[in-house]
Amino acid sequence: MPTTNRRTFMQAAGAGALALAAARQNPAAAAQNPEASRQNLGADADDTLTLGVIGPGGMGSNHLRLLAARRDVRVAYVCDVDRQRLDKAAELAEQTSGRKPQAVTDMRKVLDDKAVDAVFIATPDHWHAPAAILALDAGKHVYVEKPCCHNIREGRLMREAVQRSGKLLQVGTQSRSTDCVREGIQRVLAGEIGEVLVAKAWNSQRRGSIGKSQPTQPPDHLDYDAWLGPAPLVPYRSNMLPGVWRWWYDFGCGDIGNDGVHDIDVAVWGLGVDQHPTTATCLGGKSFFDDDQQFPDTQYAVFEYPAEGAPAGRRKQLIFEQRIWSPYVQEGYENGAAFYGTEGLLVMGHTQGWRLYGPRNKLLAERTGGVDLVAHHQNFFDCIRGKQDQLNADVHAGTLSATLVHLANISARVQRTLRFDPQLEQILADDEANALVGRNYREGGHWSVPRVG
Repeated sequence: MPTTNRRTFMQAAGAGALALAAARQNPAAAAQNPEASRQNLGADADDTLTLGVIGPGGMGSNHLRLLAARRDVRVAYVCDVDRQRLDKAAELAEQTSGRKPQAVTDMRKVLDDKAVDAVFIATPDHWHAPAAILALDAGKHVYVEKPCCHNIREGRLMREAVQRSGKLLQVGTQSRSTDCVREGIQRVLAGEIGEVLVAKAWNSQRRGSIGKSQPTQPPDHLDYDAWLGPAPLVPYRSNMLPGVWRWWYDFGCGDIGNDGVHDIDVAVWGLGVDQHPTTATCLGGKSFFDDDQQFPDTQYAVFEYPAEGAPAGRRKQLIFEQRIWSPYVQEGYENGAAFYGTEGLLVMGHTQGWRLYGPRNKLLAERTGGVDLVAHHQNFFDCIRGKQDQLNADVHAGTLSATLVHLANISARVQRTLRFDPQLEQILADDEANALVGRNYREGGHWSVPRVG
């Protein structure tokens, strides 16, 4: 079975956008591609949602292509601190929808517009929670990319913002809305492989080196101060952006928080846990790359959950493996999750499908299927309109998986096992590690720093 990487996924998303655009002009063509266009034709004009897309580069451009092609939403704003990316995004939206959005560099202009119903946030990680909290407090529904928070404390602040605002927040872990994945997880949770005691997620792929650099002046088209936002003031480097920010502590969460969190989220889902672990440990470091990236290129993390509600008092484990220097196909999949039950095993490949085995490795069921980003958008919109009662990837699910990312990274940094209080969200008896539950923001403050309470 061929592997599917992030690049392939983006190409598929782009193809979906083209199909949606075609459906707008040609209903007959839509009938040939119902998955891409199923919610796009015959939208009620009075039901149109007004959107702003914040950070329309990279994954944000995939969202923009799909959103601009829909008839039931209107992209009123695109917002980016990079003028070149902003211009491209505005042009893309106009070409796809026939309407030119307002192009702004300050997200507060989007949030201040009472006509905007919801925002899509696809910024670097350090902006995810601050932007989402600001948007919620401004009365907007939020779709935010993963990981939903840069640190554990921001996850709690996001949940509080959702509660006080009464608005919806969907996290961009689109596997939660993908029918193929949902069927596999439903089989696991229904007991088809017995009681699941261990889940494993892995991220194996060949990344490139980010090289080494020295501080320099940012390009003229980039408002670097605005890009930093709430993060500490540090000099610009040529290997910090675009995209490369994810390897720096101040801005990203490493590849475990980039591709890895997708598979961790699926593993948490199928393991059936609804709280944080009480123990976390991670061995990891830079085994391969000799460059500026600060996060491990090799990680092995183990999380243990308490035996609450289990009839035999059994604890559960979740394991995560990462090797971003090896194109190794593990158990048939480059990235994926496996569920180990007392009566069988289910192995799932990210964006590819799954296989269910019974005793003695007997194959009992299997299915293939790619990721469905359109369905994830649709679930978000249906919940806003009251047509569905439950977000597929709400803030609770998002922070469960993000917290594992952060605990693994903290454990790797301090090089010891962590004892975690799931209710207080504090690391116990370890001041050095517990200091990393939150983060240092810009000295002197910044308008985007999340407020407490």
